[in-house]
Formats: sequence, structure tokens, C-alpha cells
Amino acid sequence: MGSRARVVSNVTAKPARLELTRTQILAFRRRVGALDTRLPAGARSLRRAAWAGLQDSMPRAALLSIHARVAATRSSTWQHASLAQIWGPRYSVFVVAERDRALFTLGRLPDDARGQRRAEDAAARLQRLLGTTRMTYGAAGHALGVHPNSLRYGTTTGTIALHWDGARQPTIWIAPRPSIAPLDARLELARRYLHVFGPGTALGFAKWAGLKARGAVAAFDALGDSLIPVRTPVGDAWALADDESALREKPRPGAPARLLPSGDAFYLLHGRDRALLVPDAKQRNALWTSRVWPGAVLVDGEIVGTWRRTQHAVTVQPFGRLSRDARDAIEAEAATLPLPDLEREITVDWR
Repeated sequence: MGSRARVVSNVTAKPARLELTRTQILAFRRRVGALDTRLPAGARSLRRAAWAGLQDSMPRAALLSIHARVAATRSSTWQHASLAQIWGPRYSVFVVAERDRALFTLGRLPDDARGQRRAEDAAARLQRLLGTTRMTYGAAGHALGVHPNSLRYGTTTGTIALHWDGARQPTIWIAPRPSIAPLDARLELARRYLHVFGPGTALGFAKWAGLKARGAVAAFDALGDSLIPVRTPVGDAWALADDESALREKPRPGAPARLLPSGDAFYLLHGRDRALLVPDAKQRNALWTSRVWPGAVLVDGEIVGTWRRTQHAVTVQPFGRLSRDARDAIEAEAATLPLPDLEREITVDWR
């Protein structure tokens, strides 16, 4: 009981004063996530699309997340000079803006001495091994006599860069240590989380970022008056004060259709946040499976089914009956997916 009480944030004592509906919250998330209207092509839009990172654990998932948000996305856009791959939240592969690399790495540096030692040791061993060279992380692990996955811990020092094309092992090399302080990086990471996933909680931030609850709570406390208390249909939460006016805005219509890949930021949620996005429990089980998640089909701002792809064939499983207009919009969206090396046009199979 005493241990649990120690991770309760001081900010939870403030009364909720902004009451939001599910419709307002989802409209806000779509708007800040550029899912209603695609952004123009360019580095500025790519950075906004990756504001909270783009999970890329499934090969080229980040590319499809970009396509859902940025116009004129091509199969090579994920390799744009303004973007970088990292081992990000929960040590999964993410695509982020190069200039934001430190937020998603150093911002997750463990708070405890043991965790920091493990991170610094992994990074130091890699630096001694690699110097200015590059190597697959499997070869690096073999050379150091450790499981290559253990090298991921070093990413929270901000000094490990990587490239993964989805077909082979990631190639890693040493990057300059970021000049930003770990706490400053952590606070900006929390702001990114609240802007893209908000309203949210400290424990939700911890789950998303792969942090211990204590560190996430401390970050929310440090944000202080830059947060406002919010009441949502699934409980009390926090939002950035700078987002209050946008949260109060009248919801706008969603895009006719978007095909979001596995792990897309719009539904990279846990716990009660899933119930807010998808109220039906059976539909939640179909979307957030125990293994690899399928993609999410977004129509007029609501998730209406799941999808998977094998080569040129896209299989859509709706949660219920869809109108002809909705099916046409989904098929039109599927036809534009910027997938490399396809020998045939994309087809949609309805299940």
C-alpha cells in the first residue's frame, strides 16, 4: 500500500475543470495527427507526422503511417534526410525526425542508478567495438559475447544510431551524445505524448514510453501549470494547457478513409484509452490482438475494421456492414499505398 502511494502524482490533487466528450477527444487526436487532411510534402510535414514517433517494428509500418498523413508519399519517403530510425519507446524500432532523436532516446534514460549503468555500459562497449565503423547488431553482439538485444539498452544514452530495411538485421553505429539534458528531453517527450495521445495520464505515458511509473509521474509533476486537468468518459486525465482551445473546438468531419498500419500512433494505446477509441470489447479484441496487431481501417474518423496485407492483396475485415461509399473510399485508399516492389496493382479482399 505504501509503495503504491509513492507513485501517485501531486497533480492528481487538482480538481478536473475541463469536461470533454469522446467525439471531442478523437477529433482533436485526428486533427493534431493530420489524419483528417493530408499535409503537403516536405520535411516540416514529416516532422509533424512523426511528432510522437512512428513505430516501424513491422517493416515499413512507418512509411504507411506517413502516407496516411502526408501527401505525395513515395516508397522511399521513410528514408528522407530529415528522418532517422532509432530504438525508441519500449525499445521498438521507430522513425523520428532527426532533430528529435534525443527526445525518444535520452528522454527515456532510466532514473535508477542500475538502469543508467546498464545503458552506459552497453553504449560504451559498442563505442569501443565500433569506433567510426558500422556493423549489424547481431555481429556486434557476437563480437561482444552478449545477446544482441541487450545492446538496445544503450539507446537511452542517445549515442546509438541504426538503419533497418526490414529484410536484414539492423545496422548500428555510434552517434554524438546529445547536448540536451536527460530531464529536459523527458519533459519534451511527455509534452509530445500529451499532444498526440492526450488527454492522458502519467501511467499511460509510462506504458507508452516504456518508463517506470515513478519517472513518468515525476515528469508530469515537473510540467506543473503547463497542464490542465480534464475529465473524459473513461476517467480523469491531463492535457497541455496550450491545447485547451483546440480541445474545445467543434469536431470536424474525418477523412473518407485511411489505412493505418500495425502500431500506428492513432491506436498505439493501452488500458482504458483503448475503450475510449473502440467502445465495443469484441472489436477491441480484434484490433489489439495478443500477437502482431492488424492495421486499423479508419472511415469518417472512426475505426470500422482491421486490415492485413500479403504482397498486393489487402484483406479488410469490417466490424459491421459498410456503405458502398465507405467501401469505395477504402478501396481507393488501398490503391494509393506506396508499397515498393509490387508486381501487380493492389486488390482488396472483403472478409
